[in-house]
Amino acid sequence: MANIRLSRIEVIGGGPGGAFAARLLKLARPSAEVTLYDRLPPEDTFGFGVGLSVSTQRSLSRSDPETFALIADASHSGHGFELHSAGGYERIAGNGQVAVARAKLLQILYRQAEQAGVKIVVGSPVDAFGRDADLVVAADGVNSATRASGADVFGARESVGRQKYIWCGADTALPNALFGPAESDFGVLTTHAYPYAFDRSTFLVETDEHTWRAAGFDRDISHLQRGESDEAAREFLEEVFKEHLDGAKLLGNNSRWTQFRTVRCDRWHHGNVVLLGDAAHTAHYSVGSGTKLAMEDAIALTASLDGDPANLDDAFTAYRAAREPGVAQLQYLAHRSELWWESYVDRMRGLSPAQMVVSFFSRAGNVSLQTLREREPEVVNRALIDYGCEVPSDDPVSWTISQPLDHGTTTLPSRRTDDAHVSLVSLHCDLDDPRSPEALDFVDSATAAAQTTRADGIELLGPSDAHAVRRRLDIAEQIKFRSSILTAVRAPEALRADLAAALIAGRTDLISLD
Repeated sequence: MANIRLSRIEVIGGGPGGAFAARLLKLARPSAEVTLYDRLPPEDTFGFGVGLSVSTQRSLSRSDPETFALIADASHSGHGFELHSAGGYERIAGNGQVAVARAKLLQILYRQAEQAGVKIVVGSPVDAFGRDADLVVAADGVNSATRASGADVFGARESVGRQKYIWCGADTALPNALFGPAESDFGVLTTHAYPYAFDRSTFLVETDEHTWRAAGFDRDISHLQRGESDEAAREFLEEVFKEHLDGAKLLGNNSRWTQFRTVRCDRWHHGNVVLLGDAAHTAHYSVGSGTKLAMEDAIALTASLDGDPANLDDAFTAYRAAREPGVAQLQYLAHRSELWWESYVDRMRGLSPAQMVVSFFSRAGNVSLQTLREREPEVVNRALIDYGCEVPSDDPVSWTISQPLDHGTTTLPSRRTDDAHVSLVSLHCDLDDPRSPEALDFVDSATAAAQTTRADGIELLGPSDAHAVRRRLDIAEQIKFRSSILTAVRAPEALRADLAAALIAGRTDLISLD
């Protein structure tokens, strides 16, 4: 800190990340003039609840126990979550995550920033470049004007998800977080919902583009003013999800259909301007990460500036080095989760509720079958019964692989191709997106190859790393969705636990171990 003189600090963007960064920077440099700029006051915010994971709570508690205590007091906790399929649902115990109203969170953070001595300016947009300040923190969100104006220098890239989603609320506290489908005359819609106050819940709904268009949601809503919601969509969804809502009403707050944008930047700073939170990176809503990433960025940026760097460039480099591994991992998990939800409807009718839980938790490869069984033994044991008609006393991985498979009029002795004695067409496959046109063409050609050669099925080969194996399993699952031929995936022996979870989750029929 002694090597960098920061007498004027400006933070642009008054979301949770920006407000928290302003406070932390002021606490670290009491003599500095710290100003937080936002176009709108904190009470004029969009959205409903904000989820905070256990790890985020720990980070907040360590960095600013006073502010964390206020957030904890305002939070809603104690709920588990329900994951639904066509055959029912399973309830999973909570893991300590809490949720808080976004408006309340911002109120706390603004008050704490002011208490620390931060000057707050609400009004016209502020251009981050060319400011008369020693440090400018651009925390101006997913629609960051800073990132847009400096797209080349930041190396900014965006990708857009396939699903359409709309962010609503409900005027009730659901007993649990809810991940569940609802049938409509036009197709299936799915909710991601969770309570965040004694009388409120977030209620996000997503669907595929075909259902979205068939329901008439593609109508022109350009006449809506800022803050107004798509009322026709809200009323339609309230009726479709009435069973889950149990008489509650859906709430709108600038609620309109959109598609999720994943943001990545090759560089997080330029000159004295540094990106923070959604301005630098986003991760899909199904892993509940936006506020988490932004507030943890604020903690890391403050620590990097306090680490006695020689200059701002060194501080920014240290900031990114501290944050990038965790951000990259969360973006990977979020990408895997986004792909899982895109094919949720295909999966929900073919798996039991317990098998859906295994599929859900193993979708990104960060929760092993053994870990999940230790955490939720009854649910996993039900999945094992649905898969193999009994419950092993130990070593569920070896047991899963050793189970026989009934396929047509034939019973295969185990799930290993070495034991199965079936004819398979071996094809190399390394496709990142299982629902891309390229991937669906591959699925069609692979199925045709098996039929032409009168083989029993397809064996997918490819790179041996865990990420590539999960991508092959995605393609195998797509083949299973679209045909009755056998699928097999080849992978190293070291990944047999991942393959066992994939078998239970119905991603593949057989495995080949190297």
